[in-house]
Amino acid sequence: MFMLRTVGMMRIHSFRDLLVWQRAIELVELVYTTSRNWPKVETYGLVSQVRRAAVSVPSNIAEGHGRATRGEFLHHLGIAYGSLMEVETQIVLAQRLGYITNAEAERLMAAIADTGRPLHGLSRALSRKKLTPSP
Repeated sequence: MFMLRTVGMMRIHSFRDLLVWQRAIELVELVYTTSRNWPKVETYGLVSQVRRAAVSVPSNIAEGHGRATRGEFLHHLGIAYGSLMEVETQIVLAQRLGYITNAEAERLMAAIADTGRPLHGLSRALSRKKLTPSP
């Protein structure tokens, strides 16, 4: 059995149907691929940090989708956005430390933006939706 939700005018069967979740998964893959070649000394430092933050984005989208109320979903989308900003900050650091090239940084920043836009849009759509009183 699966939960059917309506987001905007679209029916969502699963969090996997959400474009923002799909984009976040792509970002995680890119972060993992890019950070694979960072210095070994960063394995438990920046590599671990950026990977955890990246994984947190789709994880919180999924968890929020599975929650009982729109408010809880919005709360988890906010956490996902905060994690996305952590990833951005960590990518800036990686670039400044010389762990990634400018081209890699640009590709990661584009993926962050491609995730952030639908994340913001979904949050805005859910915030605007009228609350229906409980019976």
